[in-house]
Amino acid sequence: MSANKAPQIWIYDTTLRDGTQREGLSVSIEDKLRIARRLDRLGVPFIEGGWPGANPKDVQFFWQLQEEPLQQAEIVTFCSTRRPYSKAVDETMLQAILAAGTHWVTIFGKSWDLHVTEGLKTTLAENLEMIRDTIEYLQSQGRRVIYDAEHWFDGYKQNPEYALQTLEVVVASGAEWIVLCDTNGGTLPHEVTQIVADVATFLPQNTQLGIHTHNDGELAVANALAAVIAGANMVQGTINGYGERCGNANLCSLIPNLQLKLGYDCMGTEQISQLTEASRFISEVVNLAPDEHSPFVGRSAFAHKGGIHVSAVERNPLTYEHIQPEQVGNCRRIVISEQSGVSNVLAKARSFGMELDKHHPTTRKILERLKELESEGYQFEAAEASFELLMREALGSRQRFFEIKGFQVHCDLAKGKENTNALATVKITVNGQHILEAAEAIGPVAALDKALRKALVNFYPQIAAFELADYKVRILNGHTGTAATTRVLLESRNNQQRWTTVGVSNNILEASYQAVVEGLEYGLLLSLIEIQSRVDTTH
Repeated sequence: MSANKAPQIWIYDTTLRDGTQREGLSVSIEDKLRIARRLDRLGVPFIEGGWPGANPKDVQFFWQLQEEPLQQAEIVTFCSTRRPYSKAVDETMLQAILAAGTHWVTIFGKSWDLHVTEGLKTTLAENLEMIRDTIEYLQSQGRRVIYDAEHWFDGYKQNPEYALQTLEVVVASGAEWIVLCDTNGGTLPHEVTQIVADVATFLPQNTQLGIHTHNDGELAVANALAAVIAGANMVQGTINGYGERCGNANLCSLIPNLQLKLGYDCMGTEQISQLTEASRFISEVVNLAPDEHSPFVGRSAFAHKGGIHVSAVERNPLTYEHIQPEQVGNCRRIVISEQSGVSNVLAKARSFGMELDKHHPTTRKILERLKELESEGYQFEAAEASFELLMREALGSRQRFFEIKGFQVHCDLAKGKENTNALATVKITVNGQHILEAAEAIGPVAALDKALRKALVNFYPQIAAFELADYKVRILNGHTGTAATTRVLLESRNNQQRWTTVGVSNNILEASYQAVVEGLEYGLLLSLIEIQSRVDTTH
């Protein structure tokens, strides 16, 4: 290795497995695929996708990725060691792991003698055999193994001799990584430093060590950093720190601390500059409000308001900023300044193939409209289709495929019926023609969407290929009760693409209507662009 080359730290993301164990967090198969592909683009080398033997959703997720593999990341399955007094070759759960078709498998085993005798109800010797048999069997089937030493730090503190014995078996069985897990999240940084150093000294010199920390003492990031400094070269964590109880180590804090502060190589400079966008995108996909004050990626992480701070930062940002916000894809916000957010608008415009001048009045118009909508509750991080339509509106290039004159929705809440039938009526104008159409469906949003499609399909046949892929609702100010502002995120798709639109109102039907209408409009825009592209290619 060159003397100038930064040491490599391997990032292992477990948002899709450990992260989904957070209370109140639920994801669909499509959500998991979107997150996996975003992490892949971010440059994460290992993505733990789930436990395919534990639920049908994870089985389907891995099947989908066999059909459409990720570009660069290794997708990893997760499971436990075999059961006591069985054989790994006979374990049904291990067959499901093999069927998932991944190169890498992470298995977890018991390090703490308490868990062996009280949890597994077996002997310490049998636990060692479970570890050995499982690793050797997976290796015999051509799999590369990462071993998560569950409850490692608690087990080591209670019975270091036995805990180290489990790791000896792991090394002898051929696992390529040993990951030390602070499963209960109660270890302190100085303890992590000492114990990881002890393990690194005990094991063969070429053993690759990782760290997996939980945040029950609000020390997950600190503990992971301590482990790396002590010799670990893999870090497991989740985006935004999602996870069971108090969460896991937050990769959005770990990655910049490791790379920008400590000089380790985690990912490319361009990729780390996508960290803020990835954080916010994933928070929208899992339907959890982003933490505005989260370090590095929060909206307020580089915000300055009034007085001495503002004047100092305008002269020299180093006075009140520990890094340049652009390094992680965030931006400085002088709350009282009209300049706030211009760089974001310009970057979004470029992503849509539009070039804007920072000083042009249209840019200012877009920024002012964006701020106005954000104050009302709009969020465009995961609704880029709506933001592109907003920009086209400001630029005078937004094509009006149709005009809504009005709509009504009637719900039949007859007692005893399992489903709520809804009737939607819409009045629209297309190319000067007035159309009145109605449709029934289960639920008001589906009825409204169906009525709009019936009204438009004769003019735009491609609408028949549009589908509603996902629908998310978030209450923004719940303290106002039934008058609360509601944000709706609606994902649509056709045979080739997906796009997401947003609507906000204190009337959930109005918010849904906005998102549905923009979803249809944007789909038609994509169809028009595709047709134009084919024409240009032909000529």
